[in-house]
Amino acid sequence: MNIHKIKDVKVLKYMIIEVTFYNEIIKEYDIKPLLKRFEAFKKLTDPETFNKVKVDVGGYGIVWNKNIDLSSEEIWKNGIDK
Repeated sequence: MNIHKIKDVKVLKYMIIEVTFYNEIIKEYDIKPLLKRFEAFKKLTDPETFNKVKVDVGGYGIVWNKNIDLSSEEIWKNGIDK
């Protein structure tokens, strides 16, 4: 299995992030659908919390805090190519 490691993440606008992978592919990912599926993601409706996103150690995902994270494979699979 090929793991798609994340190099960088930035907030584009409210609930939208841009993720750059080590292979230089860039994906745009909308967080809003996760709000309906997972209670923890509702905390991201606070812009201050949402803007704290960073790449997790090792590049295997992104994190906002110790309770909210998202895997690189989720972003790779469901993100939109830029």
